Amino acid sequence: MGVPEQTVSRRGVAWFAGVEATGVVEVVDVRAQPERLTEPGWWAVVGDFEGSVRAWRFEAVGPAGPGDGRGWSGPSPTSWTSSLDRAEYVAAVGRVRDHIQEGDVYQANLCRVLSAPLPGEPDARALGALLGAGNPAPYAGGVQVPGEVWVVTASPELFLRVEGGVVTSGPIKGTAATPDAMTDKDRAENVMITDLVRNDLQRVCVPGTVEVTTLLGEERHPGLVHLVSTVQGVLTDEVAAAADLWTRLLDATYPPGSVSGAPKSSALDIIAALETTPRGPYCGAVGWIEVGADGSVRAELAVGIRTFWWADDVLRFGTGAGITWGSDPEGEWAETELKAARLVGLASGGGAGTMTD
Repeated sequence: MGVPEQTVSRRGVAWFAGVEATGVVEVVDVRAQPERLTEPGWWAVVGDFEGSVRAWRFEAVGPAGPGDGRGWSGPSPTSWTSSLDRAEYVAAVGRVRDHIQEGDVYQANLCRVLSAPLPGEPDARALGALLGAGNPAPYAGGVQVPGEVWVVTASPELFLRVEGGVVTSGPIKGTAATPDAMTDKDRAENVMITDLVRNDLQRVCVPGTVEVTTLLGEERHPGLVHLVSTVQGVLTDEVAAAADLWTRLLDATYPPGSVSGAPKSSALDIIAALETTPRGPYCGAVGWIEVGADGSVRAELAVGIRTFWWADDVLRFGTGAGITWGSDPEGEWAETELKAARLVGLASGGGAGTMTD
């Protein structure tokens, strides 16, 4: 059942890939009404890790302006708290390793959610401009529709790109402060998740067309380095032309493999048991879909990492790490700190955030 149109605000803004859109026309539940996304228009998409995916169609679409981060007033740097403190996170890493030893899973992504009070709905576009200046990211963007959605992302990771009948994914696994700090564990984890993504895409692609075009590529981002692989395939004619294209793509690939684990179903069970709060848009999908007048589809959805979301007078930010048998629990905690420090610091008005247990 779709979201009733009368609940949709005519306000709102979304920005991705050099495009800015204003004026919400409608919002749909993508899983319940995927056929609505065959109608011409530009849609902003936000999916929760837990499975809900919504899309907002905007009326006016044009080039994005530079934005102005001076309108942002964030929380105090010392006001952030974590859903799992250091001792709890380290213990949870140990429990994931126990599951690996028992053969339940090969890898699982273990996350925590940082939160800070921030009364009154803030200006998402202002935070986006601030992050764009201080931490540029290839899939940066955001969506704000008052009372409905508030997400700002500085994601470096491609979940799904669809264009010309080809679907592409760019899983990230392996994070360090410098390239020299990458370990065999990082490389093995990347290969493992790349294989999982390859298997996911094979469910919707022409047999023999799914290929790994980049393996263990190094990407530098502010303050850290990632290992990134790229997988792509040609969608089958049946899938590409289907009215429920997005249901089929999401059923095959969601949630993203890089932020769940392998095997995915077992990893999700472990995540549900160990994490103490829902991830929401963090580790879900954030991006855009454009349907041309001829029915052609272009889309770019990022994995919702390095992502802020606001609701109920609280600003939230997720951070996590992939756990394998080779994981050092204290090292994995340090990786979550590394991923969060710069962005939380920017949102708090400084260079580095202070997360309290």
